[in-house]
Amino acid sequence: MTDETNKNGPEAAAPEENQKAAAPEAAEQTEADASTAAPNPLELAKAENAELRDKYLRLAAEMDNLRRRTEREVKDAKSYSVAGFARDMLAVSDNLRRALEAIPAEARESGDAGLTALIEGVEMTERSMLAALERHGVKKLEPTGQKFDPNFHQAMFEVPNTEVPNNTVVQVVQAGYTIGERVLRPAMVGVAKGGPKVPASENETPAA
Repeated sequence: MTDETNKNGPEAAAPEENQKAAAPEAAEQTEADASTAAPNPLELAKAENAELRDKYLRLAAEMDNLRRRTEREVKDAKSYSVAGFARDMLAVSDNLRRALEAIPAEARESGDAGLTALIEGVEMTERSMLAALERHGVKKLEPTGQKFDPNFHQAMFEVPNTEVPNNTVVQVVQAGYTIGERVLRPAMVGVAKGGPKVPASENETPAA
């Protein structure tokens, strides 16, 4: 038997059959690998939907914060835009009060019709001005008898007084005012000295 017969005999056909048998298995493995590697369209859609929802919620939160901040800024602008003008008007009101206090008691009691009319006119002007300021959020501080608060009061002097606790406001030299939640002008006051100390429970806010 020649070499050529050996090459073309049954033994030579066996590898070809083995290759044909292995081909389907290789094809199945390739398909399995492809199915494993390919992303699931449903899962992709769910992931994209979750991402879009997260972006929407973040955007909605940012827009809500922007709306609130804008509303607060507009409100502050309305409330405090007249602060400078109000402060100037308080100076005018102070001058009216000084003019009234400069009138001697004897002149008030004299009953002169002209002077009485003048005094009443100045008092009416002062009240009208303060009422107009109050309509725009300006309120007068009433610190007498209160504990001194550096946020609202300016201490000008101390008054020896053992009947009230230390640092109690006992005299107001110049009225103070607030506008909204801000101090427009602190009250200039005299505070008590020499009295009993305020208990710690009144000075300190209890811990929550």
